[in-house]
Amino acid sequence: MGLCRARSTYVGLMSQVSAKCRDYPPSDYRSPRFPLLYWPPHEKNYAIYSLWDSWRFTATWTLIIYVLFHLSAAAVALFMQIGKKRSTWKYIWAVPVIYVVVGGIEAVFAGSIVGLVLGAVYTSGCYGMSTWIPFIWSWINALMLVVSSFSIQGGL
Repeated sequence: MGLCRARSTYVGLMSQVSAKCRDYPPSDYRSPRFPLLYWPPHEKNYAIYSLWDSWRFTATWTLIIYVLFHLSAAAVALFMQIGKKRSTWKYIWAVPVIYVVVGGIEAVFAGSIVGLVLGAVYTSGCYGMSTWIPFIWSWINALMLVVSSFSIQGGL
């Protein structure tokens, strides 16, 4: 008796999920423009529904934020050279370039992994993702990079 009841409950839940996913993504769905950060309660037309858009938004925001963090670290490195011999400044221009290239490579990897996972989770649940979610996860990526750069006992 209990098994039949559990089965009918499961079938009922699955029919609700499949009915919800039948209209996923909406027929009038268009990819939102990139830097768009809308406020979800007011504008429901700008959600992210595809794995491609989730990856694109997350990877791009991560790239922007990582480059900003790496440029600020390069600026600190350049300021530390003030007052040193003139010969030191001969190759110092390479520091920001190297920092930006390394930050860009890190951002592509981190943003791709997080963007694909986010997209897979939201797509599998047939949910629309706010454009704030990739932006926030890009900040989480950057803050994890900062935290993991410190040598801490038992760190990450």
